[in-house]
Amino acid sequence: MTDQHGIAVVRWTGQDLSPDGGLSGLLAAYHLRTQDEKGEGVERVEELPERYREEVRDPLGAFGRDEVLVAVSEGATVGCVVVTGSVAGRCEVKRLWTQPDRRGRGVASALIGAALARAGENGVRTVGLSVWRWRTGAIALYERLGFTVVESWDDRERLVCMERAL
Repeated sequence: MTDQHGIAVVRWTGQDLSPDGGLSGLLAAYHLRTQDEKGEGVERVEELPERYREEVRDPLGAFGRDEVLVAVSEGATVGCVVVTGSVAGRCEVKRLWTQPDRRGRGVASALIGAALARAGENGVRTVGLSVWRWRTGAIALYERLGFTVVESWDDRERLVCMERAL
């Protein structure tokens, strides 16, 4: 699917062939930024907590049961989102990330739109997500796309849990 901004959202096939690092590069940027925002900044992927290092090193192993969508524009991988497998008609979207220099161009909206479409095709009735409280831009985007804040299912402080019915 390609939108009017030249963004194609495709299913990640397990290979990172693009010179920009592909999915691994996006996940590294996501986790490094998140650690910094939590006040636990590190400079290199090797310094991330093990579970995050593993996602960067082996996305296929980390997300092999999930569906990973990537946004491609002008030959570069510019965004990603993970859609978990359905459990009792519910799934989650996570790891939404857009390269900072590509923000404001519809990449995140295209990714979430494609994730919702795929979830619906797979019989999902409810899509959930969690987002750090300080990511107010992401929260506003999710609200514009029909997500509402719900009681938290995650015990980590500073997380906002949201859901949307399909």
